[in-house]
Amino acid sequence: MSPAFVLRRLGLAAALAMAFSGGAVAADKIDHKVKDPHYGDTLFQFYQEKYFSSVTSLMVSQHFNRVSHHADEAEVLRGGLLLSYGMHREAGEIFAQLIEKGATPPVRDRAWFFLAKIRYQRGFYPEADDALGRIEKNLPPDLEEERVLLKANVLMARGDYGGAATVLNSMADVSKEISKGTTSASLYARYNLGVALVRSGNPVGGSALLDQLGKAPTPPQATEEFRSLRDKANVALGFTALQDNRPEAAGPYLERVRLNGSQSNKALLGFGWAAASTKNHKQALVPWTELSQRDSSDSAVLEASIALPYAFGQLGAYGQALDRYNAAITLFERENTGLDESIAAIRAGKLIEGLLERNPGEEMGWFWNIRELPQMPHAGHLTQVLAQHEFQEAFKNYRDLQFLTRNLQQWKDNLGVFGDMLDNRRKAYAERLPTILAKARDSGLGDLSQRGAGLTTELATAEAQGDGVALADTKERDLLERLDNVQATLKDAGNEPDMVAARERHRLAAGAMTWRLAQTYTARLYEAKRALQTLEAGINEARQREAALSQAQRDEPARFDRFAQRIAELDKRMQALIPLVANLGKEQQAALQELAVAELTAQKERLVAYSTQARFAVAQLYDRANKASEPEAKGAGAKDADNAPK
Repeated sequence: MSPAFVLRRLGLAAALAMAFSGGAVAADKIDHKVKDPHYGDTLFQFYQEKYFSSVTSLMVSQHFNRVSHHADEAEVLRGGLLLSYGMHREAGEIFAQLIEKGATPPVRDRAWFFLAKIRYQRGFYPEADDALGRIEKNLPPDLEEERVLLKANVLMARGDYGGAATVLNSMADVSKEISKGTTSASLYARYNLGVALVRSGNPVGGSALLDQLGKAPTPPQATEEFRSLRDKANVALGFTALQDNRPEAAGPYLERVRLNGSQSNKALLGFGWAAASTKNHKQALVPWTELSQRDSSDSAVLEASIALPYAFGQLGAYGQALDRYNAAITLFERENTGLDESIAAIRAGKLIEGLLERNPGEEMGWFWNIRELPQMPHAGHLTQVLAQHEFQEAFKNYRDLQFLTRNLQQWKDNLGVFGDMLDNRRKAYAERLPTILAKARDSGLGDLSQRGAGLTTELATAEAQGDGVALADTKERDLLERLDNVQATLKDAGNEPDMVAARERHRLAAGAMTWRLAQTYTARLYEAKRALQTLEAGINEARQREAALSQAQRDEPARFDRFAQRIAELDKRMQALIPLVANLGKEQQAALQELAVAELTAQKERLVAYSTQARFAVAQLYDRANKASEPEAKGAGAKDADNAPK
């Protein structure tokens, strides 16, 4: 099961969030819509396998309350991502807070389950056991099986094999025959239970379970995982029998192991020793000969290289034994030289650099695994090194430190860019401010305000007096002025008939104008008030802009100073963090290299032991040959003396 798949089941991204926040019924319809764009951006980063970018952008969005529609999902997502970087304490606090807020039992149990899983992977066994102890009975069947296995693994890691056996016995499938429907979890449970029973003092019960798994028929849909586990069970049975001095029982178990598989070399070696222990050295030659032709970087192959001449010696084939021992010594010397070259390459940093180059994925946190070996001399020596859980976890930490170093350096560079941007803003502000102030002074806002106040007074007077003339437009004012002029002219005229007629026409025109102004007075008053309100609003807006400009004159320099201070403080932090993280990276690299060197040194020590045995055996063979030749030499000397001339 890949780590990425595990974490997606944990609920990271949409699946994770809804697995925790959705209902307990799997068939319930769940709304998968993303309502907050910033949460969608976080999910996008996650699915691009940029987990560091995902969690940092999520935390920023949470700080500014940009993911309010997905608050719980976002918290679960953050907790899971923190888990992926080994921050199990912080993740535990997040899950605990969600539980305190009223999380449903299924949500709570899933949270503790996945927290326990990550803690176990990181080697925090007491903390993992504590998280498992908080789970009740609300997990779905598949996760419940995993929980039992995880509990057993934690107990075995803590040396409590009896407790692990008790836990594994609780699985109902363990007591049933292996069939097509047997799950992978059940197979692992049988294997772990068998091992736990053997180590807790019940070898008979443990061997029976392992034997059941070891002789299980291969189903049509069998995976490599199933075949490897079956081989592992048979190897465990075989070597247990050898340790119990029952070599005749070990052979049948080891014969079940595939000839080409992850356990085949160990099985061939053990089968040879089982045959040799029953004095069947001729039969021991078969597996050891096959094994001696395989990759010599495997410890089983190296052991077979001296076991094979031992068998020849036991059969009396001393010449072949001597040749094989000498070939083994040559092999050991070649392997020892290869190990020295590998150690030198590791100390030169080629292993770490090669692993980073061949296995990309810098933001992946816990998901990242070593998949390809680097191009190095004698790369086969590294197989056992890279298989160590301690090395894998330490290398993940080193890779994360390298990423953080680059990330901090990038942010330091960004701070320099931000500083340049701030300087440009300061310069632009200083250049534009005089022009803007000049325009503000020339805006005539004071005169406009006075005119507005005068118009307000005039309108109020006109309204109080019901004066429609005050609301006349320009054309009407011209007409009124003409009527006044005509009236003044007619006033001094005589009473001739044409003057009387002119006065009558003037009276009618003036009355028509008065009637017209009276009829439109209400509408014109309303429009005038609206126009005056618009004017006042414009004046107020202009005043606000003027006030904002004045405020900006006071605030903007201080704002620039605050930004400059933040940039300076962050730059100071970067200058402190970058060398600190870089030094931690160097220390971690050194520790990694020492882990690898320690493993290769142990291999060298085994080679020294094997070589010593081989040289001692060669010396014994030569001694045997010399002793055998002494009687013949004495007999030949006596015969020559008898035939000598008297």
